[in-house]
This record gives sequence, structure tokens and C-alpha cells, in this order.
Amino acid sequence: MTMERTFIDTSLGCVAVRHGVRESGTATILLHGAAGSWTTWRAAIAAAETGGAVADLVVPDLPGWGDSPADDLSRVDAQTLAASVATVARALGYEHWRVVGHSLGGFIALELAAAEPVATESVLLVSATTLGGRGDRLSAFMRLVHYPLLVGLLQGIRLLLLLGPFAARFVRALDRSGVLPILAAPLFARTDRTAVHELARDLRPGAFVRAMQCAHDYPAEERWSRIRCPVVGLHGDRDVFVGRNDDELLTGIIPQYRAIAVPATGHFGHVEHPTLLAGALHAR
Repeated sequence: MTMERTFIDTSLGCVAVRHGVRESGTATILLHGAAGSWTTWRAAIAAAETGGAVADLVVPDLPGWGDSPADDLSRVDAQTLAASVATVARALGYEHWRVVGHSLGGFIALELAAAEPVATESVLLVSATTLGGRGDRLSAFMRLVHYPLLVGLLQGIRLLLLLGPFAARFVRALDRSGVLPILAAPLFARTDRTAVHELARDLRPGAFVRAMQCAHDYPAEERWSRIRCPVVGLHGDRDVFVGRNDDELLTGIIPQYRAIAVPATGHFGHVEHPTLLAGALHAR
């Protein structure tokens, strides 16, 4: 699929968005995670296109990631990110949307559904990092007990921040040496070297840490209880960022929540199984 890149002004700065031709009034918005960019969706889009052209895709780089530098990271939070996504969709001519969110993108998708109940028709969470970073439910010690790899990843990213401008060079060196796929192995049931390479290229330590801080302060139960559209939570049975009772808790918070576990799959279900989202991307 040939997608055009457009830059759209939002409250958080200029957002780069890949999109095709608008064929309806409803977009399918794909939101990437905290360690990625729009490129994390390329394999899934390509796989879906084997069944015909995919229309009305809107695939932004969230402010602070990819080609969308945030003017001020201190202003980035779940609400402002979701508002930026809505601004992008409306600037492209859409008044309604279905949202697919991976990892952090799932968190933002839920806030978008809460903030825009009329415009949001459905939400599909792909390995969404939802409850693990929330400070309103778990103490720092209990987050370490229940989500040790998420806590460990956050600490590693904070160390990269100390390297300043040398962080990107250090991560690329790890990638070239073959060490990075070993470090990233817990994220995958089957490590994908291309996906790891793209993670190394797209990592934005400052934006990642800021996102985790926002998740910690976010009133999830109060916000997500407002969601009125159907929400499907799709995650691998080996996803190290999904707690053993997350689905049960989310069912109690989100009125129309349904969970699906994908066997032998880690945190990147759409990368490990690119055809997984074909039906969702062709939805009408």
C-alpha cells in the first residue's frame, strides 16, 4: 500500500501521519507503542492487503515519537495524546473512527474512547500496557512483583536518558553487535530481528519515560468506565506486560470488554502474527 505522509498541527506540535485515500467517514486508526513508531504496523498492513486494498487507514507517529517531535514533553499525557489523535483524524476528514492500539497505543486508544464516545466506534487493544504502570492500584513494590520486566525496562530506559545524545548511538551499537535481540527476547515468543532493529531505531527514551509517568498518574478506573463502545483486548499468552488478572480487572472497569489470548505469542502479537489484524483492518 502506498501511503501519503502528511504533517498536521496539534496542541502538542506537528504530527506526522501516514494515510491513504479517504473512502468513507470512518477511519481505522493505528496507534503504536512507547518504544516504536508507525513502522510497527507495516507487516500487519502488508498482510491485510493480500485480501485486497485497505481503505481509510490513519497511522500517526504519536507526538514525541518517530517523525513527530513534541514541542514540550512535559505537556504530554494520555489526554493530550488522545486529543492530538482526534485532531489528526478530523483534519483528514473523519468524524468517526475505529482504533487499534498496541502497548502504550492501547492506553491512548482507551482514553480516546472515553473522551470521544460518539466518534469512537470500537477499540481493539493489541498487547496493551494498561494496568501495569498505574500508581492508583499498585505500590512500587507490588508493581515490581506483578510486572518485573516492565519495571526493569523502565529502569533501563532511564539509564539511557543519562547518556543524553549518545543513547541512540549506544542502542544502535547493541543492535549491530547482536546483543539487542537477546535483551529483547522476553518481549517475543519468537524474536523478530527486523522488529528489534526498528525498535532500536525508533526508541525515544525521554518520551518513553514521560509516557510511563503519565500512566502512573492516570485515573484509569474513572476514565475507562465512561467507554461506551465495544473493546476487545487481544494479547499473547506469553506477554510479560500483562498481569495474570488484568483481563478480569478490565472486565470490571470497561462496560463492553472482551479478552482474547493468542497462544505462543509475546508482547508484539501483530508482528509475530501479521495476519492477526486482517479482519479488523478491512472492517466496514
